[in-house]
Amino acid sequence: MAQKTEEGMSVRVYTFIDDKDKTPHITWWRKFCLRCHQPETTPSSEPLWWGKVFPFPIFPTFRQTAQQICIIVFFLLIWGILFAEIGEPLSLNGELLSMTLLVIASYLVGWIWLKITTLPALIGMLLTGILFQNLHLVHMTDTYRQLNQDLRKIALVIILMRAGLGLNADVLKKHYIAVLQLGLLPWLVECVAIAVMSHYLLSLPWIWGFLLGSMIASVSPAVVVPCLFRLREVGYGVAKGIPTLLLAAASIDDSVSVAVFAIILNAMFSSGSTTFNIIKGPLSIVAGILLGGVWGYMTSVIPEKGDKYVVVLRFLALFLGGLFALFISSLIGWSGAGPLAIVSSGFMAAYFWEKQGWPVNNNPVSDLFRILWIFFEPILFAFTGAQVTLSALDPDVISMGAICLLSCLALRVIATFFISFGCGLNSKEKLFIGLTWMAKATVQAALGPAALDLVKSGKSAGDTLANEEVYAKTILAMSVLSVVISAPAGAIFIALTGPRLLSKESQRKTIETVECIETIVQENRTSTDL
Repeated sequence: MAQKTEEGMSVRVYTFIDDKDKTPHITWWRKFCLRCHQPETTPSSEPLWWGKVFPFPIFPTFRQTAQQICIIVFFLLIWGILFAEIGEPLSLNGELLSMTLLVIASYLVGWIWLKITTLPALIGMLLTGILFQNLHLVHMTDTYRQLNQDLRKIALVIILMRAGLGLNADVLKKHYIAVLQLGLLPWLVECVAIAVMSHYLLSLPWIWGFLLGSMIASVSPAVVVPCLFRLREVGYGVAKGIPTLLLAAASIDDSVSVAVFAIILNAMFSSGSTTFNIIKGPLSIVAGILLGGVWGYMTSVIPEKGDKYVVVLRFLALFLGGLFALFISSLIGWSGAGPLAIVSSGFMAAYFWEKQGWPVNNNPVSDLFRILWIFFEPILFAFTGAQVTLSALDPDVISMGAICLLSCLALRVIATFFISFGCGLNSKEKLFIGLTWMAKATVQAALGPAALDLVKSGKSAGDTLANEEVYAKTILAMSVLSVVISAPAGAIFIALTGPRLLSKESQRKTIETVECIETIVQENRTSTDL
């Protein structure tokens, strides 16, 4: 239904009746279109001719189309800026153009993948990168490989900052035992299991095995949280605040994973004394938390909360501060401090902003980081996939790696079930959380190529160059394999088992304690996706 306005635009209010009521037999293509193109939930303005030329649902709405066009144009503008800066000769075979086309294609494929399969878009983006690489549609020299590394670091800052902004101090204070149990112990079990199995199945040295384990053990909020909140919208798990609990635990899981990975990687490729490297690990953790906490508190004081540009200034303070922490900590050899500084700055900022009236993880700064992630998600996963050459992969590594991953995922499910004692969860809920913890994606894509980048840059961990390159390629292959296997599996398990293992809000008994009521209030305050 459209209403004409004075500006020559039509305000289209989408009032849909169930298609089953309108048409007894819906054609398959109409079902497919409705699956890909959702109606607008709020009134939208569009040109008068749009609905006639591009009727819904065969085509997306004007608002949805405009969003996609904007994002593609932004990618092209970024390409133009880099082209002008680097000065690459303009050519259809140019590296920069091929990388830009890769990112745009991965974004579109990911968007279509999400609409059709409802599985995370990042899987389609990763597969697009692999496809481009193996069809020889993209090639990166050392100059662009360095650019790729820097872009992955920026993506890592966004991932960690969103994790910090999503931590709720009240939830941590009230349920800190459950959060630490679910966030640390399953991660530790899987990390050790990966290290042991990769040592015997993939012939990785112990230090390389623990490097791999610290990365693979990380859970992906990018997969878990959207799936959880789809269940939350219909009432599953709300009674005990399971989405909020898992969001906090996943943030802790990610933070520890990135910090431990950075500490091990820095110790492996550092030229300093072994004793100093061992002492530097705990010191970098303390330094990162303290410096990040101070920076996060500062953002609640400067800029002043009533400033006209407070949202933009706070966003820039956290984003640029996070970039500074990550790059400088890596430069001075304290790599573990940077990731923790980012998370702690986001946590402290969100804590003090909440006291000033901005709900945790539901404030304008979180929205800006969410928008920024739209651009860096395809860059991260497309470039990670583009480093995988199928013909160069060892079939034994893939087969043994798959066995290692699946075995350790099963072990993590079992460990989570038994570790989550005293959390107030029943057996079905424990099993659901164990299955939820299977999903891997973001951290693996961000950190998977890190060791290979160092080896190719000429740094050594004490072994021969040939052996270290094999180990680094094995870690990259395992990171990609973990995303391809566990991300769709985790999303499917959450969707299928959630309604069967979680109690529904409308069917639960009346809450009798104040604590349960407070849990629901906190759940409603943190209902925004990571």
